[in-house]
Amino acid sequence: MRKASTIFYFLLLFIPSLSNAQAADSTQTLDSVTVKAFEQIKPVRYSPVSISTISSSIADYSNKTSLVNGLNAISGVRMEERSPGSYRINIRGSSLRSPFGVRNIKVYWNDMPVTDPGGNTYFNQFAWNNFSNISVVKGPAASMYGAGTGGLILLNNFDGAWKPGVSVEYTTGSYNLQNVFATARFGQKENKQQVSYAHNQTDGYRVQTNMRRDNFSWVSNMKGTRYDLTASLLFTDMFYQTPGALTLAEFTADPKAARPAGGGFPSAVNAKAAIFQKNLLAGFTNVLYIGSGLRNTSTLYGSYTQVKNSAIRNYERRIEPSFGGRTVFNYTSYLQKGLKLGIVGGAEFQQGYFNTQVSKNRNGNPDTLQTNDDTNNQAYVIFLQSTLELVNQWHFLAGASINRTKLEITRLSRYPVTRQSRTYRNELAPKFSLLKNFNEKIIFVATLSKGFSPPTIAEVLPSTGVISTDLEAEQGWNYEATLRSSFLKNKLKLELTGFYFHLNDALVQRRDAGGADFFVNAGDIQQNGVEFHADYRQFLNSNFLRSISIRTDVTLNHFRYGSFIKGSDNFSGNELPSVPSTVFTLLTELQFKYGIYLNASYYAASSIYMNDANTAKADPYHLLGCQLGWKKKDRGACRFNIYAGIDNLLDESYSLGNDINAAGNRFYNAAPRRNYYAGVSFQWIKQKK
Repeated sequence: MRKASTIFYFLLLFIPSLSNAQAADSTQTLDSVTVKAFEQIKPVRYSPVSISTISSSIADYSNKTSLVNGLNAISGVRMEERSPGSYRINIRGSSLRSPFGVRNIKVYWNDMPVTDPGGNTYFNQFAWNNFSNISVVKGPAASMYGAGTGGLILLNNFDGAWKPGVSVEYTTGSYNLQNVFATARFGQKENKQQVSYAHNQTDGYRVQTNMRRDNFSWVSNMKGTRYDLTASLLFTDMFYQTPGALTLAEFTADPKAARPAGGGFPSAVNAKAAIFQKNLLAGFTNVLYIGSGLRNTSTLYGSYTQVKNSAIRNYERRIEPSFGGRTVFNYTSYLQKGLKLGIVGGAEFQQGYFNTQVSKNRNGNPDTLQTNDDTNNQAYVIFLQSTLELVNQWHFLAGASINRTKLEITRLSRYPVTRQSRTYRNELAPKFSLLKNFNEKIIFVATLSKGFSPPTIAEVLPSTGVISTDLEAEQGWNYEATLRSSFLKNKLKLELTGFYFHLNDALVQRRDAGGADFFVNAGDIQQNGVEFHADYRQFLNSNFLRSISIRTDVTLNHFRYGSFIKGSDNFSGNELPSVPSTVFTLLTELQFKYGIYLNASYYAASSIYMNDANTAKADPYHLLGCQLGWKKKDRGACRFNIYAGIDNLLDESYSLGNDINAAGNRFYNAAPRRNYYAGVSFQWIKQKK
């Protein structure tokens, strides 16, 4: 509490002194960003859905090794890092079923699905220079984007500020941190090309946490009078070690330690626990302007993933090729002056042919084969949506989709060969939204939507090796209301959202005595929450302080199990594990004379339950980071940036990415203590003749 009080008084003293002060471009205001979600291409402020957007420049608040700090700046979103390279994303509690990886959240990059047809997303394949901005839709997006109750993440290149040029950046720091970012942009507005490369490397804070990621992307955009064609390619080759979780006693004694040997299993070091991962994603999207208010957007893509996972229990090898497409027809007509009608219809299809082989792990190498499974997984969604907009006053949106997921698992390692299949159907997933613009300063949005989320391949085929086609799909209704407002001549923007989500047959992760994960359906979950966002910006005429930016987000959750009884265990009424009830974030940036700048980030999370029984709890923690730098930015073509920063300035000891419901109470994955970094970047921008 003393540490929290110190921070509170610091904020009271610091923030008011900035009240006369705008800011740099590290964050973007609500109505300065145009987003495309549910085919609504408009500023975020006037979007009829709950959506938050950050630009890639928000990475300037951290050492840029991962996207954790950037996404955690959004209320209702929590990104966790068990160790460098091992991530988990929680949107309104959706990580409940994710012991690792990203599930129950649909992710797109340049309109191509990153989430495979099996429901898994390798979010760790992205680096900060693979996109210009990220848009996050909270809650069910099934009415247009297929199955999912958690949310939607859209990553896009080519924002409105695109200019030809070259940029190079290097960062080094604690734990042998080595980051390299290089991007080349060439062409014209009608024919853009962008090539990027990123190298991220660190030894990590704990034993057995080395990480290396090499990332290459190419994006091309060509525009004509009737078409807009974008081709995208992303390749990632990465390696990261997995130290395993610790008990509270082990975490307290030595948080840097890797999991020791025990229970008949080797230590993480002796097992050489690590993941070798390669991802390839390629495709194109074309917007065809047919005429008379009608356009078509079509996407075709293919992906290939290869994973080798040397784990404490076994050695897993996965080959996951998939392909798919998406087409959307959008018709717009003005019925009369100020009255706009929009009709959207389309479909998305995904097909995967996966193979998973699990062997005994012998000193980090595959030994005796245990299981060999082929998985044929198929998913599609057909959707229809209509909008009616009374310009500058009312906006009505109504949409619905039919979702279907089919999987067939063939176990080849046993004779006779066995085959199990399951089809998950959702008859209708509707979404209704109403937006009322009262006076340009106050906007009200109300939304009602239904989500549907079948088990992922990783849940049907968990590390226990038991095929679980008896699992049911999650589904539930989400009710939410949002109030947006602006004051001080649009310098201060506020957004307040309240929601209630009742989820039935929720999928919950468990671990057996050997530490293998498996899943069960909970009875129901009731999720109530409030999310608040504030953004203040102002330029100054002062000779000392040139601009200021302040962004704060607050999340208040009241997530409880409804009726949840499994055998002799009764968890009804318990709090959901893995989700803090309160989260507070603050980002502040000051621009001074002569190009000097100072930014600070603060993140506070309340205590977190570690299991469904609510018998173990992680302590709350407070993270403070700061960065001091100098930018040479003039009217010429060249720009320089030199900076140095500190993460976890308060030297907190905490766990980020807890193993929920872990056997033997192995919940804790220690995050780095106080650490340092420094970097330099160079940018050349082609000047107009």
